[in-house]
Amino acid sequence: MLAMDYRGPYRVRATQKPDPVIEHPGDAIVRVTSACICGSDLHLYHGLVPDTRVGTTFGHEFVGVVEEVGSQVHKLKVGDRVLVPFNVFCGSCFYCDREMYGNCDNTNAEASAVGGIYGYSHTAGGYEGGQAELVRVPMADVGPTIIPADIHEDDAVLLTDALPTGYQAAEMGDIQEGDTVVVFGAGPVGIFAAKSAWLHGAGRVIVVDHVEYRLEFVKNYANCEIVNFKEVDDMALHIKKMTDWMGADVCIDAVGCEAAGNAVQTLTGRYMKMQAGSATALHWCINSVRKGGNVSIVGVYGPTFNAVPIGNALNKGLTLRMNQASVKRHVPRLIEHIRAGHIDPKQIITHRVPLEEVADAYHIFSSKLDDCIKTILVPPNAHQVRAVEASVTKH
Repeated sequence: MLAMDYRGPYRVRATQKPDPVIEHPGDAIVRVTSACICGSDLHLYHGLVPDTRVGTTFGHEFVGVVEEVGSQVHKLKVGDRVLVPFNVFCGSCFYCDREMYGNCDNTNAEASAVGGIYGYSHTAGGYEGGQAELVRVPMADVGPTIIPADIHEDDAVLLTDALPTGYQAAEMGDIQEGDTVVVFGAGPVGIFAAKSAWLHGAGRVIVVDHVEYRLEFVKNYANCEIVNFKEVDDMALHIKKMTDWMGADVCIDAVGCEAAGNAVQTLTGRYMKMQAGSATALHWCINSVRKGGNVSIVGVYGPTFNAVPIGNALNKGLTLRMNQASVKRHVPRLIEHIRAGHIDPKQIITHRVPLEEVADAYHIFSSKLDDCIKTILVPPNAHQVRAVEASVTKH
């Protein structure tokens, strides 16, 4: 099969790899029809995630058609159109029982914090990802969701990570009616966090970034105010001025370890690797939120440590909540929002690139060229696969 292949920082290519096979009776093989490049894939691409091995296939946002199932798979059949959450989870451990699927205890032998994630290094279990023609899906009766006939595939692929992560960011902020919410980051997750803040009752939403075309997009898509941090001397002071010197009720970090905006953080976190990435956005969250406010973190950081003003968080009486999104828990509610017209996820898709050109796709996305917001990779013959599946469904 054709698959994306990691060769080292800033080097990926499309190459032929052996087809995946059923390794356990609970496995399924899915033929991928669409796969996204996620902002967190760029952390891998930039060489910031430990134990990212040469030869790995990335990709934790994908949908497709079930090609084969193991003997113990009972909820899926060949030909089903499925969306696959980025979390690999068992559905039966202590954490899965509490719907904390991102913390599954049985799918990642490499770490004691995060559960398994498709295509996200051996620190997340070493699973091959979905930027390929085929992918092995373990525990197939637990993770995948059959895509309802009225849900567009472009919406479905964004339900595998970006939209649920933005939605959970707003949920963890515990937004109250009329709250002022500041979202740091205008990438896909930040865009969805801003949109979701309104769904949770926000009275005012402000998005901060430095990429003008993304700020313009989110202003229109999420009906929010925008701030370009390059035009601001002191981010926390600016937010306080905008909020009658109180600070925001809720701040959301939708950036993570590659945040720009502070030279020392960038140098020590991104280039010298003295901490687990640049924590600039997290600093701004803690210092911009009001006393007693909430900080929600969905931006990805590494497993070691970051220099953050924890004393400020303590003395302000803040509540800090963070986690990988529990995708499966959010999918039913988000499908209701899509059907009701409250959110149209596919509007953020700006680029469709053949899988054969994956190197160009990563370069465009990483360098923010051509006003790129969200890129879909299309495997060879994906259109034929969809046509066959549609014909089978019709009959």
